[in-house]
Amino acid sequence: MKWNAWGDPEQAKPLSDGIRALLEQALGVETSTAAELGADEVRLRPSGLPDADRDSLAAIVGADYCRVDDLGRLLRAGGKSTLDLLRRRDSGEQDAPDAVLLPRDEDEIAAILRYCTDHRIAVVPFGGGTSVVGGLDPIRADFPALVSLDLRRLDELHSIDEVSGEAELGAGLTGPDAERLLGERGFSLGHFPQSFQFATIGGFAATRSSGQDSAGYGRFNDMVRGLRAVTPTGVLDLGRAPESAAGPDLRQLLIGSEGTFGIITRVRVRVHPVPPATRYEAWSFPDFATGADALRAVVQTGTGPTVIRLSDEAETGVNLATTENIGEKQITGGCLAITAFEGTEAHVASRHAETRAVLQAAGGTSLGEEPARAWEHGRFGAPYLRDSLLSAGALCETLETATNWSNVPALKAAVTEALTNSLGESGTAALVLCHISHVYPTGASLYFTVVSAQRGNPIEQWRKAKAAASDAMMRTGGTITHHHAVGADHRPWMRDEVGDLGVAVLRAVKATLDPAGILNPGKLIP
Repeated sequence: MKWNAWGDPEQAKPLSDGIRALLEQALGVETSTAAELGADEVRLRPSGLPDADRDSLAAIVGADYCRVDDLGRLLRAGGKSTLDLLRRRDSGEQDAPDAVLLPRDEDEIAAILRYCTDHRIAVVPFGGGTSVVGGLDPIRADFPALVSLDLRRLDELHSIDEVSGEAELGAGLTGPDAERLLGERGFSLGHFPQSFQFATIGGFAATRSSGQDSAGYGRFNDMVRGLRAVTPTGVLDLGRAPESAAGPDLRQLLIGSEGTFGIITRVRVRVHPVPPATRYEAWSFPDFATGADALRAVVQTGTGPTVIRLSDEAETGVNLATTENIGEKQITGGCLAITAFEGTEAHVASRHAETRAVLQAAGGTSLGEEPARAWEHGRFGAPYLRDSLLSAGALCETLETATNWSNVPALKAAVTEALTNSLGESGTAALVLCHISHVYPTGASLYFTVVSAQRGNPIEQWRKAKAAASDAMMRTGGTITHHHAVGADHRPWMRDEVGDLGVAVLRAVKATLDPAGILNPGKLIP
């Protein structure tokens, strides 16, 4: 990915006339194109890794895989949140790992962790670099040096059990590479988060990721059947059978642990045959409340769509869901819902028919296939638009939460009000868009996109707004994160999330697996 933007530079999305008009008329943004720094113009904090330590680490991974050049360090200096990208525009000195290590196997990882434990060097695991919550920040705590542990060489399909429908994947495999390798054997994982094109299998597990097809295939933690992780005190090899009553499920200590307990090296996942048929249909609902009730009826009835999501009136109005025509035209005066179904022809037909009947009975009007196909075509493209918005003088970011169905209206209103008020205090109107991105029998995830004008110091402007929204989530019964993970950004709210005893449990696990505290300091655990 580009060092100071979301992804492939060839996929950049310049602002359309419609978006520029929206920014100027609704938010008071005087759009321009700010000059950006070149990577060679960025001033990095000098590497603090002593030569002796660098030589010792290079002896473990090989000289070619121990890098201290500025570009290599810059590429691992953070993730892809708005705060990360705004920092990349700063001409001042920026922090970065002191070195980048690229191990080839578990033995080298174990040797690295032993050495870093003995010599007090912090270790930040690095997969695809897509964190949007500060999960890759080079937070040194009281360690004199910090290295980035890039797992890209752990990129094998280790095995596939076609009878059981399981595959063991290397943690460094990206989403597309995993699908390619599985597809060669006629299988698919079916995990497609917005970060899919760049994020890795290990990252999906470490952050408790949720993909856009979660209604059909579940979250990534639902797919995990086993995993291996190297910790400073040994190797965990977890998941002996599809289900077990042998005590607490220790896989859950690693899933969502964000590299603070160990380095995930392999993940054994549930896979399914590549579906032979897919059907799409978009729907319009008169308002968000009606649409939310319809989605709840679908999931509680169990009709089985692979994808089902609902945009609110504001998101529908600017056409965000279909990405390619954002700001250009309004699809419907109400709220747009997207459905998709995968499987055999007969299975797709039956599930589509049953879902269709439920949505019609709940007040939905079919819009046909085209808007749903347009959403699928552009579903990985929205982050590129954020890059252009930031360059034009707008502030744009996303955040998400989840709650019970009965609490969805209150939580949506509270977060929207918190963002609007906070950004209003900085001197700008705010456009707050929302959609239901994932559904469950008892509740749903709310995903917010926020756009305003940059005012004053945009980093502090967004920090204040995000804090207000996070406080509103905690106060109104939401979770601090549904699928973006905790990282450094959400860490201040973890005590509210799990309580004092929960924090003590996390610290006890950390003390057992990583007694020196070298793994990803400053993340997850208060």
